[in-house]
Amino acid sequence: MRAARVALASLASALALTVALPSMAQETPPPVPATPAPAPAPKPRLILAISIDQFSADLFAQYREHFTGGFARLLTGAVFPQGFQSHAATETCPGHSTLLTGAHPSRTGVIANSWYDAKLGREVYCAENERDPRSSAKEPVVSNWHLKVPTLGDLMKRANPAALNVAVSAKDRAAVMMSGHDVDAAYWWLGKGFTTYQGRAVSAAVQAQNVATGKLIDAGAPAFSLPQWCEKVDRATPVKDFTIGTYRFPLKAGDTKSFGRTPRIDAATGELAVRLVDEMGLGKDDVTDVLSVSFSATDYVGHAYGTEGAEMCIQLAQLDQTLGRLFAELDRRGVDFLAVLSADHGGIDAPERLKLQGFASAQRIDPALTAEQLSAAISRDTGVTAKSGQLLHGAGASGDIWFAPGLTPAQQKKVTAALLKRLAAHPQVAAVYDAKALAKLPVPQGNPQDWTVEQRVRASFDPERSGQVMMMTRRGVVPGDPQPGYTATHGSPWDYDRRVPMLFWRKGMAGFEQPDPVETVDIAPTLAAAIGLAEPVGTWDGRCLDIDGSAADTCRR
Repeated sequence: MRAARVALASLASALALTVALPSMAQETPPPVPATPAPAPAPKPRLILAISIDQFSADLFAQYREHFTGGFARLLTGAVFPQGFQSHAATETCPGHSTLLTGAHPSRTGVIANSWYDAKLGREVYCAENERDPRSSAKEPVVSNWHLKVPTLGDLMKRANPAALNVAVSAKDRAAVMMSGHDVDAAYWWLGKGFTTYQGRAVSAAVQAQNVATGKLIDAGAPAFSLPQWCEKVDRATPVKDFTIGTYRFPLKAGDTKSFGRTPRIDAATGELAVRLVDEMGLGKDDVTDVLSVSFSATDYVGHAYGTEGAEMCIQLAQLDQTLGRLFAELDRRGVDFLAVLSADHGGIDAPERLKLQGFASAQRIDPALTAEQLSAAISRDTGVTAKSGQLLHGAGASGDIWFAPGLTPAQQKKVTAALLKRLAAHPQVAAVYDAKALAKLPVPQGNPQDWTVEQRVRASFDPERSGQVMMMTRRGVVPGDPQPGYTATHGSPWDYDRRVPMLFWRKGMAGFEQPDPVETVDIAPTLAAAIGLAEPVGTWDGRCLDIDGSAADTCRR
């Protein structure tokens, strides 16, 4: 009986619902109140643009789980692990030139760390004013005049002259390329202290930092302790008659040269950045300022010891703490800052260790590809010689090859054909290009991960400064003869040199991770949007990235 009553009750309910449905469908639903759009966050008082020289996406992925300091904070923000220095010229100067200009080297004009100038008969430095009679290859007069486009700091000051544009690094070219032309202060390490452009005075804050750093150098310092998570890479690897992989960076008293190639130079760079914040009042008023800080020790360590030993592990552990101190000092001063961290390029390990790890094709470059031997070979092939003695300049690694001045058009054509033929036949060469053919190609667009080698080279090509021929070596070919202090490098068109992390952080930002490929030329338009700086179409090669991770869209403000 109970089951029958339940069934009847269910049937009655169903009939009642069926009868009610028509009337329910005719009723107008109550209006849903519109959700107000989230108010945009106020502009940050300070843009903190950080570059880690030679910090590849591979290193970031390898060590990110161990970070507890500044990197750990950045990992709570907007994380783009697949950033690209999209071009082929993966060197310090071109890479830094992209970070705050939003332009590829083909537009910045900074196609290498140096390039051959036929009129001068020598290579000129990317951050040099060779027009100054005091400038030379060994002692260049540091200048920003080779940079053809404005930086974010330049544009900020153009919009409001009260904005401050400041940069600090251990390398002059990093500070110059990140700050640009209209610079309130730019400092870099030279010899025994931080210095600046000729004709400018070193400020009191810099003098104080130099005194503090000088005391540290005079006293010396013990070796760094090895973090537990670095033990697995603490193994000696033989390279010729020396080893790499176990060094701890002890500092002998008075050893200025070694100091600049240890994690301590990064610590001094971070300390100077804080002193400049105080001295110049960065981030203290209603006008947004920009402070560019390029940390150079990762590059020095990578060149000297490679990327996979205890040395690099110690370096990144120390840099993590240096970043943490920098952020903490800004917090303590109440500075509302938007930080971005990326790199000028990546890097590859010493081939001797790579082979032990199964990278069978890793090898040192054939000396036949150096400028000296290649010049002699092409002269034999063509009968063409140069009055200056050497026919070709710049060979010996991926990149530009320039012809000596004084060649007739017929000789240039002959040398070009012979060079292309010889290089194309070499087993260590992946591709070789004629400058005249490259000049006819459009600058590439789209996903940088999918660019051909030719497109990567085109993004580095400037017809006024690039060589007559571009040579790209194969994956795993490492230039240079190894010696203590130099075992590995970068500069190739391959992704171990192109891929870098891009991390954005601001207090209150909704964190997220975006795995799709982005470019370093996206940084400047993203920061510009965050501070409400509108620039004409065509200003940037990159695009604005929505770094809010929320309903608010930075790029549409």
